[in-house]
Amino acid sequence: MIRIAHIITRMDRGGAPDIVRLLAERLDPQRFEVTLIYGMTREPSQATRRFLARQDLRAHMVPSLRRCVNPFFDVPAFLALLNILKRGKFDIVHTHTAKAGVLGRIAARMAGARTVIHSPHGHDFYGYFGPMGSVLIVWAERFAGRYCDCIHVLTQLEREEMVKRRICPEEKIQVIASGVSLDAAAEKKDGRDLCVGFVGRLEPVKGPDYFIEAAAVIARELPGVKFVVAGDGSMRSALEARSQALGLAGKVRFIGWVEDINAALGQVDILVVPSRNEAVGRVILEAAARGVPSVAARVGGIPEVVRDKETGLLVAGHDVQALAFGVLSLLKDEALRWKMGTQASSWVRREFGEEKMLEAFKQLYIGCEHDAS
Repeated sequence: MIRIAHIITRMDRGGAPDIVRLLAERLDPQRFEVTLIYGMTREPSQATRRFLARQDLRAHMVPSLRRCVNPFFDVPAFLALLNILKRGKFDIVHTHTAKAGVLGRIAARMAGARTVIHSPHGHDFYGYFGPMGSVLIVWAERFAGRYCDCIHVLTQLEREEMVKRRICPEEKIQVIASGVSLDAAAEKKDGRDLCVGFVGRLEPVKGPDYFIEAAAVIARELPGVKFVVAGDGSMRSALEARSQALGLAGKVRFIGWVEDINAALGQVDILVVPSRNEAVGRVILEAAARGVPSVAARVGGIPEVVRDKETGLLVAGHDVQALAFGVLSLLKDEALRWKMGTQASSWVRREFGEEKMLEAFKQLYIGCEHDAS
């Protein structure tokens, strides 16, 4: 039995909590004993809420483990992690996301964990913070990188950036792609207005402002097209006001968080991903599983999950006109749109299924345990 502790800053909606939940739920319980250690969580998905409520779940909630940098919380969080890890005597400690990654890796080494793995789940080196904040992130990751045996990344680009910024030696980096459910089937949508969608947090890094500006360009050329924004965040009020100012009243619907991602994706013919930075964009994979092509910014790890002109279109980041042109080209060509959606579904089912990801992590954990023994 391999005893694994997963540490994550929060279990709110997002790709990192989804992966952690899958690892806790789906790995063979006869081979792996999994414990979850997580911080302040305010907006878990329905699936995560059910998962956290399970009576058989080995879990510790650390209230002081929070995303922001604040010694008032960080010191108690570190001491709590150290105490839990010492008592747990885990074979493998797997940390996820930046804050939990720094505190957790150091605590794991001090607690005597045999193997320490870290998953950043994102390109924190740029796009999220100002110039000074980005420099501090690099320094923190270089320091924390000394305290782990392996860093798991989602894309080859992430691996290259780790090496370029001297976070750790290349041989310590393992690429395991994000995996999504393949239950949804591709479907052809007929007999209704075409709909273009945005699904994600309404925060600057996700670029929802670009989506609204592009929607105005698209609506001027194709007035019958509808738009849907699924998600919430600090920009929602400003985005609603901007859509009104651009004359998009009645054309853009803000539907907030949607517990069932397939319900949101079932409404759209094209997914738009205008992010300023993106580790992968799991929603691209989830849309592709349904046969929905994406028009996405060529940033971060997106080019590794969108095959340009095959499963969707890649456009220059920060370019509203390019984004709108890409969407218009698919709206005007139903055959091309359907072909790309079909190819996207096949591509995801071949490369990005949950089972493939779980098997890769299983082999990583077994290999780490073998190396440590």
